[in-house]
Amino acid sequence: MKTLTLLRHAKSGWDDPVARDFDRALNPRGMRGAKTVGLHMRQIGLAFDAVVSSPAVRCVDTLDGVWEGYGRTLHPKWDRRIYLASCVTLLDVVHDQPDDVNRVLMCGHNPGLEDLILLLVPDNSEEGLRDDVEEKFPTASIAELIFDVDHWADVASGKGHLTRFIRPRDLDAALGPDD
Repeated sequence: MKTLTLLRHAKSGWDDPVARDFDRALNPRGMRGAKTVGLHMRQIGLAFDAVVSSPAVRCVDTLDGVWEGYGRTLHPKWDRRIYLASCVTLLDVVHDQPDDVNRVLMCGHNPGLEDLILLLVPDNSEEGLRDDVEEKFPTASIAELIFDVDHWADVASGKGHLTRFIRPRDLDAALGPDD
């Protein structure tokens, strides 16, 4: 059994002029969202054997905020392939995870993360969570997928079970969309 938890980076600051998109940092609301999600992850007992993340500043900042709420630091493996990756590239990153690791947290970007969920979880899933993801996978949201496989290389289209989808606004209405 393998568990893949996907975390979209928190809200970043478009008002902060940076030379490269890669260098965009979180805004204050994004930091609040990351801490809130991290605290919730701790409260529900999510645990990870490994963390892999885009090295973009907004992902680094998101993980810093998550760890603050989570109460402990996990040291990610920075993988540049995740930065603005397609779902196919993200699936390659999943396939490359070592088989002695059973619970992976991946922090990255949309639309790749959302597309990866939609690729891996069958459209006929009964929980309705997939429909929620298809509507929108907001910043700082987490999605937990479980696969009945022994090897990460066996994770395939339509074989995932989406067990959780948690948006920051589910935890704090002030972190919801602007009106």
